[in-house]
Parts: sequence; C-alpha cells; structure tokens
Amino acid sequence: MKDFKKCAALMVSILWFNCLMAQNPLIQNQFTADPSVRVFNNMIYLYPSHDIPATPGHGRAGWFCMQDYHVFSSSNLTDWVDHGVIVSQNKVPWADSAAYSMWAPDCIERAGKYYFYFPAPAKSGGPKGFSVGVAVADKPYGPFVPQPLPIAGIHGIDPNVQIDKDGQGYIYWAQGNLYGAKLKANMLELASEPVKLEGFPDKGLKEGPYLFERKGIYYMTYPHVADKTERLEYAMSDNPLGPFKYAGVLMDESASGCWTNHQSVIEFKNQWYLFYHNDDLSPAFDKNRAVRADSLFFNEDGTIRKVIPTLRGIGVTASSKKIQIDRYSAKSEDGVGVEFIDTLNKFKGWKTIFNKTNSWIKYNSVLFGKQTAGYVSVNAWSATGGTLLISTEDNLRKVIARVAIPKGNNWSVVKKALISMPTGMKNIIVQTEGSGRVEVDWISFN
Repeated sequence: MKDFKKCAALMVSILWFNCLMAQNPLIQNQFTADPSVRVFNNMIYLYPSHDIPATPGHGRAGWFCMQDYHVFSSSNLTDWVDHGVIVSQNKVPWADSAAYSMWAPDCIERAGKYYFYFPAPAKSGGPKGFSVGVAVADKPYGPFVPQPLPIAGIHGIDPNVQIDKDGQGYIYWAQGNLYGAKLKANMLELASEPVKLEGFPDKGLKEGPYLFERKGIYYMTYPHVADKTERLEYAMSDNPLGPFKYAGVLMDESASGCWTNHQSVIEFKNQWYLFYHNDDLSPAFDKNRAVRADSLFFNEDGTIRKVIPTLRGIGVTASSKKIQIDRYSAKSEDGVGVEFIDTLNKFKGWKTIFNKTNSWIKYNSVLFGKQTAGYVSVNAWSATGGTLLISTEDNLRKVIARVAIPKGNNWSVVKKALISMPTGMKNIIVQTEGSGRVEVDWISFN
C-alpha cells in the first residue's frame, strides 16, 4: 500500500509538471499542428501532429518534420496535461522510421477501446506514398499498440473517423481529393470500396477532411487552397458519404501567411469549438505550427458563422493563475504592442509593451473564486519607471489596483494590495497612467 501511494503521488506530480496553462496557442512549450480533438468521459483529448525542427540526417530541411505524436487532455479548455508520446515512427512495424512524416492523426472510441489513426510512408518494399495505420489502447492516453500492417485500400493522408448514430463507422482521407469508406466493426478494415466525395471545389489543393454531425446534418470541413494559402471551408449533406453541397468559408486564410491550416470541431458543455493551427511560435517558418481554438456558432438555417481567430481563445482563467495579458481580447489602437520575451527561445512566450499614456489591453473571462483576492502580483520591468492601473469591466470600469513599477533593468514581481476585492467572472483591463515604457509578462491575483 505504501508503494502504491508513492507511485500515485509520483504520477500526480508528473502530470502537474506537465500541466500547461495556455490561451492561444493552447500548447506553448512545443510545436503542435493538425488538431484532432475528442470528448471522452467528459474530458477533452487533443491529438495533434508534432512539428520539430529538421536537423542533418533527421528530416528534410525547410519542410515539415514529424517523428511522433503526443496526446493532451483538459477538463476546462484552459489547463492542458501532456501525457507524452503515444506513437513514434520507429515503433510502428510497417512505417519508414526515417521518413519524419507522421502527419495529421485522429482518434475515436468504440466499445471501450481507443483507435488512433495516423498516416505515414511505408518501409521500402511496401506501398508507395502514404498509408494509414491504427494503434489501439484501453485508455484515451494509451499505451497505444500499433497494428502490424496499415489499413488495406487506403492510400493518402489526414485520416478522420466518425461513428454514425446507427453504429456504422466511416473513415475519410485526402489524396488530391477527399475520399471516404465504411469501416468494419473492428475499426481496422474497410467495409466498402473507397468513394471520391462530391460537392467540393474542383480547383486547388483540398486535404484534412473532418466530418461532424449536428441535428441530422453532416458537415464536412476541410482546408482548401483557393488562392495561395489554405483557408477552412465546409460542405453539408444528409448522408455521411454525401453527395455534399459546398456551404462556405469556415475560416479565412491566416493573416500571418501561414500556408497550412487543419481543423476539428467538437461540442463541449453545450458550446461548439473550432480547433485549428497557426504559426504563432514560429512566424518566420510556418512548418513549425501551434494549435489554437475559438468558439464556433451556427445560424438558424444550420449554416456556420465564419470563425474569426483570436489570441484570447477559449476557456476561463482562474485569477490565481499567471494571466498572460498578451493573449488579449482587445487593446487600444496605439501605445501597446506584443513581442516575444526572448526571440532566441520563443517558447518563453510573449510580453505586453505599454509605451503611451492611457494605452490599455483587455483580457476576458477571469474567474475570482469564493476566497476573494487581496493582492495583485505583476511581473514587469521598466527602464523609466511607470504606473499601471488594473480595472475590472462590468457596466463601468472599476479600478481595483494601482501598481507602481520601479525603474530598473531586470524583470521583477511587484506585489500590491487591491483597492477593492473582485468576485465572480470579470474582464480585466490593464492601463498605463502617465508616461514611461512598461513591459509586462503576467499578472496574478491572490
């Protein structure tokens, strides 16, 4: 029993160490892309692909380089636990262990088993191009055991799997166009011949199919290069294999110029969400990407409102956490900007720079618990010294703290008693008072 308790305590400490608190991008300590997101047992599981920088002899320079997959989980869309590597290219019996091309995956549950689908090139002598393999586990975070062979009859990338209301499984993939087929109940073999899905634009690259159903309508979402970079589009049908009818743009091309995008759509606690990726953590090289999420809404006729990307993203931030105000909801037109803390190590995140009187930034959905905060801590520095006003936004702006940032050349945490004690859900506004340049990493209430 003593050993069991020690093991349990160790596991809790490991999971806590791997707990990531983030807005957009959701995961900020590694590159992630192509998010497949699922809800299993009231928990959210994120199965992304894993970009890494190519090095001599390991991947192709200037191109996508991916050797394994992680899985992340969350109960609140804010705190994400990294469960580590679940499938690696050198542990898949049929895959080329030197390809570094483990692209967009997916995962689904059936009868208590979890089936993880992934594309990879086969070893020499196997099928040319990409095949799709399956790894099976008893839990959504593994351990996953790869099957000895890929699924016969599929040659392509970006697998997506859905189980319809009648229990029939379907698998979709991309190979120049979008394809689909029925799956046998074992989830490892095709139960029908592949069919080319109809109802999509004829011109431009289409990939990354992701199907979901709502109120009897089947929505096929996919990235499409209509011009130079991918945007997210969708089509609708009354049948899982179509024919589909083009319905519009789900998300415009990235403002940053990131060439790819890739999506999944889930409903969680009566709200729909779009998960996608951008190049936030590597703006100079868009083959190292980062997963994002924003809320998604439907019109009365069932069509989807276009999703506008945000930095704030989704989820509620506890007031006692480090609130990264650089992931803002809104800001003044001038006098405030966001830059990397360390351009040589972008995983350190961003900072907010205030350099004009009355410049401000707003961060929405901060939850103050029953034990009301008495202090605010601000990690900041200022070569000139300056003062920050911290306010809550209800019907009117209410100042809850005035924090003097001392003149200096190093980051330091300044702690200040609050003027008033907020409770419940609040939007937070940080504003400069007077002149002086102030840089802020985070704020926290306790």
